[in-house]
Amino acid sequence: MRRIGPWESSIMKFGIGQPASRVEDQRFLTGTGTYVDDIALPGILIGHAVRSPVAHARLTALDVTEARALPGVRAVYTHAETADLGPITFRMPLKQSDGRDFAEVLLPRLADGVVRFVGQPVAWIVAETRDIARDAAELVEMEFEDLDVVVTPEAALSPGAPVLHEAAPGNVAYDWDIGDAAGTEAAFAAAAHIARMTVVNQRVVVNPMEPRGILVRYLPETESWEAWTGNQGAHSARDNLARGLGVPAEKVRCHTPDVGGGFGMKLMDHPEYPLAARAAKDTGQPVKWVGDRSESFLSDAQGRDLTSEAEGAFDAEGRVLALRVSSVSNLGAYYSSSGPGVHTLFSAPLLGGMYDVPVFHHRVRGVLTNTTPTDAYRGAGRPEVIHVTEQVMEAAAAVTGIDGAELRRRNLIRAAQIPYLTQGGFLFDSADPEANLDRTLAAVDYAGFPARRAESAARGKLRGLSVSYYFERTGGGPNENATILVNTDGSVDTAVGTQSTGQGHETAWAQIVHEKLGLPFGSIRLAAGDSARLPLGGGTGGSRSLIMASRVFLLAAEDVIAKGLERAADRLEAAPADIAFSAEEGGVFRIAGTDRTVTLLELAAEAEILGQGRVGDSTSTFPNGCHAAEVEIDPETGETTYLRHVVTDDFGVIVNPLLASGQVHGGIAQGAGQVLGEAAVWDPDTGQPLTGSFMDYAMPRAADLPMFETSFNEVRSTTNPLGVKGCGEAGSVGALPALALAVQNALASAGVSALRPPYTPLTVWKALQGVV
Repeated sequence: MRRIGPWESSIMKFGIGQPASRVEDQRFLTGTGTYVDDIALPGILIGHAVRSPVAHARLTALDVTEARALPGVRAVYTHAETADLGPITFRMPLKQSDGRDFAEVLLPRLADGVVRFVGQPVAWIVAETRDIARDAAELVEMEFEDLDVVVTPEAALSPGAPVLHEAAPGNVAYDWDIGDAAGTEAAFAAAAHIARMTVVNQRVVVNPMEPRGILVRYLPETESWEAWTGNQGAHSARDNLARGLGVPAEKVRCHTPDVGGGFGMKLMDHPEYPLAARAAKDTGQPVKWVGDRSESFLSDAQGRDLTSEAEGAFDAEGRVLALRVSSVSNLGAYYSSSGPGVHTLFSAPLLGGMYDVPVFHHRVRGVLTNTTPTDAYRGAGRPEVIHVTEQVMEAAAAVTGIDGAELRRRNLIRAAQIPYLTQGGFLFDSADPEANLDRTLAAVDYAGFPARRAESAARGKLRGLSVSYYFERTGGGPNENATILVNTDGSVDTAVGTQSTGQGHETAWAQIVHEKLGLPFGSIRLAAGDSARLPLGGGTGGSRSLIMASRVFLLAAEDVIAKGLERAADRLEAAPADIAFSAEEGGVFRIAGTDRTVTLLELAAEAEILGQGRVGDSTSTFPNGCHAAEVEIDPETGETTYLRHVVTDDFGVIVNPLLASGQVHGGIAQGAGQVLGEAAVWDPDTGQPLTGSFMDYAMPRAADLPMFETSFNEVRSTTNPLGVKGCGEAGSVGALPALALAVQNALASAGVSALRPPYTPLTVWKALQGVV
């Protein structure tokens, strides 16, 4: 029996594929993490936004005289003083179906004469303390001429509705489509069965644990700014701030310390950041702004809000012939940074998911309303489009009389068909969908469900089970950069342009470096985000981090080995070609066939070794998997008990199954929140938010959720060296349709259908009682 050496044992414990515990949790659990609000600089001033209390009005008067005169107030800004700050821009090269540009409806930093949603910033106050800033806000006098309000796309599209922006007649910011309309129509004409339904993905609030914030100071000697912000990437934060200020990117340095959740929203630009930077320059003192939870409900870019009229054409055997969808995306009152892309470019091409769909057509209209702007939220449109796809499949099962799991099996793309070019234009390279379906059906005991349903019925309860299949494209921005610095004292400093917002990057990246270089796992540190440390970085979004970080860390590791090899050749007095490097032995250079060695750490002890890796091309991966959810409903109370959630995910090679499972758990919880309780609601007459706090907005709690049962089917990706696929958003993509369909399945047994989510106890009870 071969003995395992200490370094092989270490790699078996901390290398790729191992469930290493999160190294970052020590500081989080002991309260020593560093978030934006923990950072202090001498002379800090506090920023505060004065926000519109009305949803739609002309701002006829704005008097800040008394606020400016309040002792302790250092500056008060209105649009007049900040008109030179750039608005929040949408920069994607998208065209409408008729070739026109998307309408330009850009959010100014401060309202420029018209307010269009409750919470829109109207003035900006900088004071010595938060209390003084809030007192000053009370002294700002605003007068409004009220305008009519629309808070839903239906109202915004109705005849005679108030037009929010002249640039968007009829409140339609864009009318966009993808697919083959004529081919789809022909397929429907030949169909044996047609399934139709309306699919609602209601508005949700992002609600990361840490609110948005920024601390910024101006450096007059270099005419530049240095900022600390809770962003999903130091470089995106830098670029957003520079655009807002109208200065070159090199005039801004951004740090991203610990970030308490992001979910897409913290990758986006928001009005407060350049306002704080302008004030820092004008006052000569650092300015900090950290939003409170009430501000988060009003001003953070929100998610989802897509309503789709969907239909599917099927042959007599239940095989899909075509899908046709017409969707309306509620953009809110203005574009957010990526808002118009969420339900178009980011997701519409994924219609049909992992099913073998011969043709489709998907039309999307972006509609403006007097509500908070929307943007990417965990999944960035992909949960919505997969939800639509799965609702069509479930409706088709009902129309054809075919079991839902069997109908999905008939339509899944077979492993033998891969690589497969989708109707949306994606060439996905690796998957085994039928195996994922089989594993999930077995794990959830699909065959035993009728007996469980009968047992529930005997107790007067309604039981529901669903199976759904998800597919998504991950990858994000193309540019990424990493460094590995082996120090003379044996410590290892790494840096990369991604940003952890809770995923466990410090652990996963260390596992990759440990396996490739054999350096002690405990000595590998990850630097906090810093736009000055690396020339570029793509941040974290679109489930790109592992894909891109692994690529650049592998390149940086190869660079370290190459530089170490040069030194090893000198030390060992041998030709580089005769020397081999072994990570398994603890980072050892060895002359082939001899016992003459030198370690990487010994070489670095003489002088540090810096390895660099950089890529500038995009890499897509296609995670996919099968979810099954089971619920029980009490007709007397309308309460839904979430019994089980089983999932088989294909994330390619798993770097750390513990972290991957954690990502899936979090995504499922957010999908469950949308199904069972979360919904942002506005008064239709006044535009006032009715869900402005956790008193009114129902976030899921741990007690509401079952123990999720996750497993992995590792089908290696061919699009990146490590064979990984993005996993950060997959849980939310798959859980949303699975749980929604499980609730619908339970209600259908009592004759209830066409219920609008979320499925709160009151909503379910009223439906079961026939109460409108």
